[in-house]
Amino acid sequence: MGLEIKKAEGCFLYTKDGRRFTDLISGIAVSSLGHRHPEVLNAIKKQLDKHLHVMVYGEFIQEPQSRFAHRLCSKLPDTLDRVYFVNSGTEAIEGALKLSKKFTGRSKLVAFQNSYHGDTHGSLSVTGRNVYRDPYEPLLPNVHFLNYNSFDGLDTINRETAAVIIEPIQGEGGIIPAETGWLKEIRKRCDETGALLIFDEIQTGFFRTGSLFAFEQYGVVPDILCLAKAMGGGMPMGAFVSSTEIFEVFKHNPPLNHVTTFGGHPVCCAAANANLRVLLSGDFSAKAAAIEKTARRILKGEGIEEVRGRGAMLGLQLRDSRLTQKVVKECFENGIILGWTLHSNSLIRIAPPLIIDPKLLEDSLQTILGAIRKFA
Repeated sequence: MGLEIKKAEGCFLYTKDGRRFTDLISGIAVSSLGHRHPEVLNAIKKQLDKHLHVMVYGEFIQEPQSRFAHRLCSKLPDTLDRVYFVNSGTEAIEGALKLSKKFTGRSKLVAFQNSYHGDTHGSLSVTGRNVYRDPYEPLLPNVHFLNYNSFDGLDTINRETAAVIIEPIQGEGGIIPAETGWLKEIRKRCDETGALLIFDEIQTGFFRTGSLFAFEQYGVVPDILCLAKAMGGGMPMGAFVSSTEIFEVFKHNPPLNHVTTFGGHPVCCAAANANLRVLLSGDFSAKAAAIEKTARRILKGEGIEEVRGRGAMLGLQLRDSRLTQKVVKECFENGIILGWTLHSNSLIRIAPPLIIDPKLLEDSLQTILGAIRKFA
């Protein structure tokens, strides 16, 4: 977009040339509490006065890591009681893939078409989009892709499968929620075959879809949960969460199975802990639901095919890519930041900060609707 950002605060971005933009994509689902939330900033400043990086992750006991790990795991099922902090979402996926292969002693992975799990080698290997994979082939072997929300081919999940990796709502694939019955069948199939179920909640986590994590809405608990984006309150951070039993395999053969220098950075952990504390203290389920309700009420008419998604993770499907491009450009010129997903040039991403004022949201959506009417 070519914007030179001078400052960001709340739902707004300010450029060096004096313009103000409303951020309706939250830095791609990162700034759920808006930019520079006061409590997150305060936690960062306090930690700065104590220490920054002091040692490779895991060698020293550091209070910011321990406090955040405790708060996070206390809100998860008993089978998700251990967390390993990393620096990003794609690193969380890498760790989850390694953990599943080590625990099961298997190498086969099952993923889904149009999925997106990151751009590092292992994450790209389970990303179901050839346009991103082909330049880097050969990737990891023995990865099998099934169709999302289809019961066909689920027998591919067998006793040779280490893990099934899935987004409960496909993000870059077009904001497509999984069907509950289908997810439950995958859970059942994994239980029957001993395969682990990995949920990529990097984009869906931390109330983005209306619950703390999307899996809560489905009644399906994964064996490994991958997190990032909104977790750090604007600071770079990722994590993969599993059970004590599963994580035991990282202790031996070799003794250090997974190492990261900057994982669990104390400043990031302090920010993430404050971020989660704020999220848990407010009614953000209701805020996400209100965002969805307002969007569905306003965004109707010629040129609009569908609004899909859940909570504040929405996709506005327009008639074609030409209309979409014009609408995004028109909104940009009117001070609204929108975007589209990696896999669709006719779907507009709508993922505002959860703290957005209802009047600002309404005005922004009316601007979008006006642009659609102008060009439809």
